[in-house]
Amino acid sequence: QVQFVESGGGSVQPGGSLRLSCVVSGLDFSATDMGWYREPPGKAREFVARISREGATNYIYAVKGRFTISRDNAKNMVYLQMDNLKRDDTARYYCNNFGRIWGKGTLVTVSS
Repeated sequence: QVQFVESGGGSVQPGGSLRLSCVVSGLDFSATDMGWYREPPGKAREFVARISREGATNYIYAVKGRFTISRDNAKNMVYLQMDNLKRDDTARYYCNNFGRIWGKGTLVTVSS
């Protein structure tokens, strides 16, 4: 059974940093592209970043240069380093393998 467990969220002031982690189980992690999504309050879930099984990355324009996605295939984990956070980054963040199963996510609140 595929499972995603996200952690690392919290409250931070604008300009601050957080590092999100996601433990993945139930699939061949090293052979799977992984992504991070987010769901802002009252809005639809949106794609944020992707890392291929080879390590190639891409980001939405809004986070490019501020967020960094990475993975550790030995640990079945994917990370999202978030720097220079803005209020618009407030959302619940999820990792996913572009499938239909989702974890509970981790909440990020950016506020002064």
